[in-house]
Amino acid sequence: MKLTILGGGGFRVPLVYGALLADRAEGRVTAVTLYDTDADRLTAIARVLADQAEGVPDAPAVLATTELDEALRGADFVFSAIRVGGLEGRAADERVALDEGVLGQETVGAGGIAYGLRTVPVAVDLARRIARLAPHAWVINFTNPAGLVTEAMSRHLGDRVIGICDSPVGLGRRIARTLGVDPERARIDYAGLNHLGWVRGLHVDGRDELPRLLADPHLLGSFEEGKLFGTDWLQSLGAIPNEYLHYYYFNREAVRAYQDAEQTRGAFLRDQQEGFYARMKDPAAPAFPAWDRTRAEREATYMSENREVAGVGERDESDLESGGYEQVALALMRAVARDERTSLILNVRNRSTLSVLDADAVIEVPCLVDANGARPVSVDPLPYHAVGLVTAVKAVERAVLDAAASGSRATAVQAFALHPLVDSVSVARRLVDGYMRVHPGLAYLNRP
Repeated sequence: MKLTILGGGGFRVPLVYGALLADRAEGRVTAVTLYDTDADRLTAIARVLADQAEGVPDAPAVLATTELDEALRGADFVFSAIRVGGLEGRAADERVALDEGVLGQETVGAGGIAYGLRTVPVAVDLARRIARLAPHAWVINFTNPAGLVTEAMSRHLGDRVIGICDSPVGLGRRIARTLGVDPERARIDYAGLNHLGWVRGLHVDGRDELPRLLADPHLLGSFEEGKLFGTDWLQSLGAIPNEYLHYYYFNREAVRAYQDAEQTRGAFLRDQQEGFYARMKDPAAPAFPAWDRTRAEREATYMSENREVAGVGERDESDLESGGYEQVALALMRAVARDERTSLILNVRNRSTLSVLDADAVIEVPCLVDANGARPVSVDPLPYHAVGLVTAVKAVERAVLDAAASGSRATAVQAFALHPLVDSVSVARRLVDGYMRVHPGLAYLNRP
């Protein structure tokens, strides 16, 4: 099988390749094509992959190219991990929002909307080209904002595009291990949108173990989300939120912490990764060790401002493991290519799963996956507090999609103004003006 990675010069690509190297089953990926618009980044990541493959028999062959059509032709799977505007764009998203006193995080609030407005037109163009050049390919989308971008691409690819995220899987594993349960035996009841979901149950052998966790303050406060949100709040909710809901539940504190930080997360990652790619221009520099050190630092500093707000200090080693989005991607490819039925939490079209949303809305829920793709399973209705957030944020996503399609500035203003974390229409208008100044690519918002 051939896997094409869009954004193949991206920093996280070696995680995906590492998972492929470990897969020795029949029908595995044998060829990987990396596509990126930046030739230097492609060269650097290709060096890391070559280090990884050293000594591995029959390692998937790697081809790097800056020609998109060449990369897409013949692909069985397309992994989309693009970053429109790069980390410089992310840093600008954060700063414009914080200057207005609102959150600028990559996928949440004003920053997520700005990122979506930049990314959706590019993602739609990619979807159209995939439909033309690789009509039988399955597209796995990790491009953020993942739910929004998956919905944009689904309008051209239907159910052949599936969004993935490692947050729900990582959360489920942490809960299971806290309860002394093998994560592989647990069925996670999770529902919402990408970066806006809740674990409402964790079932083992037909028994829901989550009430046991919620009833024990010591256990509840012993893992990442318990420390981040506080045991009283989790007991009040009767559920465990995705970590990104900290931006909603503790928004004022999060904004203040980000304003007071020496630099934003995007600026930190920009500087860190620029250093890595600069080192890779030295042919004698050891590629994989340099990449791995940079990755470890990235993981250790993840959501550090939020942990500071919660007063929980550094991340525990047990919390550093994510859900492993590369493992989610590999499991998804295996299930589809080999018809190996499995259950995964994915971003897919709603159909009738959540009654408060329409059939085409992309949601994040457990799915059954096989050769026919991913189908959401039936879940319990969302509680009212979750309905309010999910429907409000979905309305924002739809406004972003409409603005990207129409070029309407007024619709872009509406997207910002409707978000629960933007507190004024006047602020929304200034945000649009600010983002258009720093992002020339938003010049398409030129209609009333």
